[in-house]
Amino acid sequence: MTSELRGQVAIVTGSTSGIGLGLADALAAAGVNIVLNGLGDPAAIEATRAGMAARHGVEVRYHGADMTRPAEIADLVTSTSADFGRLDILVNNAGIQHVSPVEDFPLDAWDRIIAINLSSVFHATRAAIPAMKAAGRGRIVNIASAHALVASPFKSAYVAAKHGVAGFTKSAALELATSGVTVNAICPGYVKTPLVEAQIADQAKARGISEEAVMRDVILAAQPTKRFVTVEQLAGMLLYLCADAGASVNGAILSVDGGWTAA
Repeated sequence: MTSELRGQVAIVTGSTSGIGLGLADALAAAGVNIVLNGLGDPAAIEATRAGMAARHGVEVRYHGADMTRPAEIADLVTSTSADFGRLDILVNNAGIQHVSPVEDFPLDAWDRIIAINLSSVFHATRAAIPAMKAAGRGRIVNIASAHALVASPFKSAYVAAKHGVAGFTKSAALELATSGVTVNAICPGYVKTPLVEAQIADQAKARGISEEAVMRDVILAAQPTKRFVTVEQLAGMLLYLCADAGASVNGAILSVDGGWTAA
């Protein structure tokens, strides 16, 4: 199914670690040329870039666009399209988290979460649409969350942003329905990434319980399987959506959450 992706070009935001890095690596393994984006130590990022390129025999570049700055996001997209002569896949994955009661939620944390988790999806999609429409084909995949469908306490900004991503996904999909460009959202349950590991510590502090209790009674309590979702499972969904087999999936909010949102 994925052999048809060879030679295509993808941007994956927030892809220097965690879910984004795993998704970028899966696309590269399918022969897709990759533009990485995200934060981290420059030497570590370069090692990641070079290693991915060597393992998979594709071109891998890095763009350091700040996901809070619309002009930099636009440059990430337009420069990729110009340099490669095409842009086939956009994966809007960048995200951050802060855990706090609403009445104590820091204003700067709210603004930053909305900017990175929601507004960057709009800015990147807006910039990508012209090239994809001109080509008559494109895949925009937004990495939302189970929190795009249900809420949890102490995560008001994150939940608000991810609900917004779900709504934006549907609206953009309807606008682009006759263009050959699809827009979908993948909604993972808990994946044991550095972001989730930080959440475990934050939740323990906010709730006044141990990290082990957070894992048992808070995090995995939401997932009926009692297992973390793996990056490989998310990558399988992404590759399907990007392939021709997924061409009729449009505007879908796809749960990969071990049954969390089934109740």
